[in-house]
Amino acid sequence: TTHDAFLEILHSSARSPAIPAHDDLYGFLIGSWELDITAIDDDGTVTHSSGEAHFAWVLEGRAVQDVFINPRRSDRGPDSPKFANWYGTTLRIYDPTIQAWQVNWFNAHDGIRAELIGRQRGNDIVQEGKFPDGTPIRWTFSEIAEDSFRWRGERLEPDGKTWKLQVEFRGRR
Repeated sequence: TTHDAFLEILHSSARSPAIPAHDDLYGFLIGSWELDITAIDDDGTVTHSSGEAHFAWVLEGRAVQDVFINPRRSDRGPDSPKFANWYGTTLRIYDPTIQAWQVNWFNAHDGIRAELIGRQRGNDIVQEGKFPDGTPIRWTFSEIAEDSFRWRGERLEPDGKTWKLQVEFRGRR
């Protein structure tokens, strides 16, 4: 069927040899993850939830794509919260011209999107960019292990100095 052909064409079994091994920042994510999520709204209200994320090599192994879901599919329904409600995708494409990754997030649930550049910084992967309204953002993978990671999403406050935590995910296999 057309659906099966699309999935077959999109999916790749491995990283492209065009991506140097030392620039393979996201290969560790391939597979499925359970997420413990802490989200903080603009008023400082903290929400805890359980989500899921699924990652795969795509586009001839030149990109890593995810489907990121919160709350997880088994908990979604008409009364799911509006805040921190995600059913979106991130496409991370390796850009050899800058030896970094172009990262684009799209949340189909509410239309939020973001564009970032991902690079290795020490043991972390730091993705820096902006929301469409120009607000600088920083998304960081840290504490990376074979079966776990920590991911923090921050935005720069109007003072231009203070990074405010918006969300933290603890991923586990």
